[in-house]
Amino acid sequence: MMSFLTRLILAAILIIAVPLIVRADEGFYPIKADDGSIIANHRVPVELVSQIEKLPGVVVVGNPHGVVTLNKFYDLNCPYCRKAFADIDELLHSHPELRLVLVPFPVLGIPSIQASRVELAVAASASPQKFYEFIRQVYSGRGMIDGNRALAAAKAVGLDVAGLLKVANRDSLADIMIAHVRLGDALAIAATPGFVIKGVAIVGYPGRKALARIIDSVERCDAVLCEGASR
Repeated sequence: MMSFLTRLILAAILIIAVPLIVRADEGFYPIKADDGSIIANHRVPVELVSQIEKLPGVVVVGNPHGVVTLNKFYDLNCPYCRKAFADIDELLHSHPELRLVLVPFPVLGIPSIQASRVELAVAASASPQKFYEFIRQVYSGRGMIDGNRALAAAKAVGLDVAGLLKVANRDSLADIMIAHVRLGDALAIAATPGFVIKGVAIVGYPGRKALARIIDSVERCDAVLCEGASR
């Protein structure tokens, strides 16, 4: 049987080897980030968007029946993902119709893969609310997030670490991570965090105000940018 470390290294090699299928269109819609720059964004096929929630290991939080669905692809070691988490946490409170789909996207190396194994084990073993609490605990610290840090966060929120380890060591989790990365690549999520909302992929974090404007537009006119809206 392969060791845990060997499986992690193999998963990393396989993830790195997955090709990018589609190139991002830099700014299909003229929507701006908080710093005034055009947000890198592009349209994505509906058939690809429909695959996101079919992935094992994704977690839906916020309003499960909300009219606005925001899919977030993130790596636990991405500093912009950490910032986005705090901002989106606020947006979940101010936008009761927001439905957030969390998609683990471990692309930043072995520590991220280690942490994501624990993350996926939590997703498989706990409620969406407890998963969200776990992510909040992970982001409450500083520095690199690896398997040990993720396990410590799980323990801090009251999860059974021994049980999580059994799930985290399953070979099938490498296949789940690869499936997440393959779909992210097919959607041309070329940076983290990446978002998919109303058939549009947004690459990178545009900032809290910009993201709030996009969510408001979807609520108001069912598009990321309403016709005649100020840009």
